[in-house]
Amino acid sequence: MSDSRMADVIAPLNEEGTKATILRWCKAAGDSIREDEPLLELETDKVTVEIPSPASGELCEILKHPDEEVLPGQVLARVRIGATEGATANAPQAEPRDGEPPPSGARPLLSPAVRKLLAEHALEPEDIAGSGREGRITAGDVARHVSETGAASPEAPASRASSTRVPHTAVRRRVAEHMAKSLALAPHVTTLFEADLTRVQAHRAAHAGEFEHQGVRLTLTAYFVAACARALQAHPSLNATYHEDALELHADANIGVGTALGNEGLIVPVIHRAQGLDLKGIARRMGELVAAARAGRLAPEQVRGGTFTISNHGVGGSLLAAPIVINQPQVAILGVGKVERRACVLEAQGAEAIGIRSMCYLTLTIDHRALDAFQANAFLASIVNTLEQWE
Repeated sequence: MSDSRMADVIAPLNEEGTKATILRWCKAAGDSIREDEPLLELETDKVTVEIPSPASGELCEILKHPDEEVLPGQVLARVRIGATEGATANAPQAEPRDGEPPPSGARPLLSPAVRKLLAEHALEPEDIAGSGREGRITAGDVARHVSETGAASPEAPASRASSTRVPHTAVRRRVAEHMAKSLALAPHVTTLFEADLTRVQAHRAAHAGEFEHQGVRLTLTAYFVAACARALQAHPSLNATYHEDALELHADANIGVGTALGNEGLIVPVIHRAQGLDLKGIARRMGELVAAARAGRLAPEQVRGGTFTISNHGVGGSLLAAPIVINQPQVAILGVGKVERRACVLEAQGAEAIGIRSMCYLTLTIDHRALDAFQANAFLASIVNTLEQWE
């Protein structure tokens, strides 16, 4: 409280000190507000969170504005407690974000950046399919539409190529900062193994229908999470945080799974205490988290506390990616490549034969300050053995 009649609106604290950006204000200065009513939205590299009013009264002062960065504990605004209800008629309105959904029956509200791009390319909002929350149009949507349709700026000659600047989202900026910091901080080393997933594929084919009947989608990623949970218990140095004076080993295998959000960036929801879940429990939890991530409904606690990460880049067709940047402060990350049917040399009853198997490449990138090749290879061998001997 700044005094007996004022309440400060504070940026929330979190254990990781994550910076955030003001996404939008739900109220304008001078508006009346009820306690716990949403005042603004904050966007971090992980989630979008609503900040409620700490008291009923009048929003008398806004200290941070859209697109400004804020740190945990900073004062964002002040509420005059118990002020007379009724918004000031001439109070300035918060600038809408890209393609923010309009009131029912109204024309779409567009940000200045989107309006400028639409004018440059002689487009109407109705021409664009919005990818933002609730279908709102972003600058990236306009850029993609122009790229796909070849729409040109009326001011530019048709024969000349034009370029478009697409502002980075807060998610993209945070990912860029996090990845650059990780590479600068930790020496990355990658080891590569090959895994035969024939038995896993057979198990999945036999049980996918049963899982589906219970509302659970059985994906290959669930098998990798299960194999990692077992390996992390057997090799605790991989389930750790590096400190200058010690390696902190974690009891729980909190496994993050990289989830692409299209052009908006990447988010890593976390399956907490994966070592205590069976395959069905892992598949169910992962399905819930991925759905929430793509709908923009992840809660802050669902992206915190990860101790190990899986990057299933193979879902996009990639065979191999190295090094995959470590999700600091973790010490390792598993990369899973595309599963392919390949001809392999098999051993059976002392003889060799050629057989067709479901194969994929697995990479493990480690922080070489915390781990060495011996530990990395032992851990990856444990994962491969679990997958290849799946019963």
